[in-house]
Amino acid sequence: MTSTASPAATRPELAPGAAGTIAVLAASAFVMILNETVLAVALPQLMIDFSVDATAIQWLSTGFMLTMAVVIPATGFLLQRFSVRDLFMTALALFLVGSLLAGAAQNFPTMLVARAIQAGGTAIIMPLLMTTTLRTVPPARRGAVMGMNTIGIACAPAIGPALSGAILAWLGWRWIFWMMIAIATVTLVVGAALLTKGGESRRAPFDLTSVALSAFGFGGIVYVISCAEAALTGTWAPAVIALAVGVLGLALFVSRQRALQKHDAALLDLRPLSVPTFRLSLITVAISFGLLLGSVVLLSMVLQQGLGMSPLAVGLLLLPSGLIQAVLAPFVGRAFDRVGPRPLVIPATVVLAVSMFALAFISADTPIWYVMLFSTTYGAGMAFVLTALLTTSLSSLPHSLYGHGAAIMNTFQQLAGAAGTALLVAAMTFGGSKASEVGPAAEMTGARWSFAISGVLCLIAILTATMIRPTETERLVSVASGGDSPDASAA
Repeated sequence: MTSTASPAATRPELAPGAAGTIAVLAASAFVMILNETVLAVALPQLMIDFSVDATAIQWLSTGFMLTMAVVIPATGFLLQRFSVRDLFMTALALFLVGSLLAGAAQNFPTMLVARAIQAGGTAIIMPLLMTTTLRTVPPARRGAVMGMNTIGIACAPAIGPALSGAILAWLGWRWIFWMMIAIATVTLVVGAALLTKGGESRRAPFDLTSVALSAFGFGGIVYVISCAEAALTGTWAPAVIALAVGVLGLALFVSRQRALQKHDAALLDLRPLSVPTFRLSLITVAISFGLLLGSVVLLSMVLQQGLGMSPLAVGLLLLPSGLIQAVLAPFVGRAFDRVGPRPLVIPATVVLAVSMFALAFISADTPIWYVMLFSTTYGAGMAFVLTALLTTSLSSLPHSLYGHGAAIMNTFQQLAGAAGTALLVAAMTFGGSKASEVGPAAEMTGARWSFAISGVLCLIAILTATMIRPTETERLVSVASGGDSPDASAA
């Protein structure tokens, strides 16, 4: 006698407790990513309160990114060695300590240390969220869950300026950190109750030499990126030295990881980069995410200095970009589970390119609705790109490489965010210096240079998106379920 299983019986289920765990981690990730961008609008006021110049105050962002660049590569090891609960509690504790120190800071050095501590917690939480999702969600439902995760990743950078502008207008910059503390405390209490003790871990070896090489390599590259604008104006020596240190550090780091991964002892296993689907997705995500963060900073500067808008007005103008990503991401995730990445990602990268080229025509006479329209359009495209490619890239790896793949993806996202911001601001400065106009008009000319370059980079993203061909759908499902990938094991 045969029996027919009901749809409910065949519906793949999440691991016990997975929904609550992922929700807590996603909320934590949202707060921490919001923290990355929320301070940008407050920097002019911090310059006044701490009596420092623009070069010094930028270290609140540069120092944050440097810490992230050093810590994230080690998360592949941490995700093997410690349980989800242990890493969650550590990340939230670091973030809370950093936020308390920042909220009470009376001088610039204290604020700088506080930002570095915050970055330590932020660096842990993002790979933890991605890896936990992959390990606990069946492949058939992974796109939908990753779509929910993407809400925080994608919309927090756009929400940050609006929230910061409102707080600065009525309460003062210290309330930015008090708000973060309140939300993070609630998240910590809920997470401590929901997340169970123990869990999957192993006695992974710790290689201190790899940590040092990672710090020199990734730290040097981030510092070079932060020096881009200074290098264009003639102060190139620090950038050249940092570039040499960074390239040498990265070369030695890669060489050491390739040697250690033969014994399953790498701090950051680089075998995910040998999987074409992962590699191409990584490039596409890096370009689109870097331009997202860069365009938020660029538009904030142009709209305030070029059009005379207030920080609050600029934040509200950029807000729809984040909101549309939050609305679209869950639907994109469910569509991904049905049709896969290509029908979603290829049109989305075209939308990104059209949006950037459209913004390359802005001027002092451009209506506000035009800027809002195309910044929002770019946000819509990002909802498709991030949701589909974060799922595709990490699902193409064997179970044993989930943590390392998430660490690589997040490292490149941070580097791309730093590079995108530095490139667009440097291009605006350079373009403005070549303009025949002066003042706000010259700044607008520089902004057109920046957005034109962004459009060209989006064309590269279109190319890499068309090359992503996960035709081995069955292989992706079996690999994500714990099988080994032939590509991944070949490195």
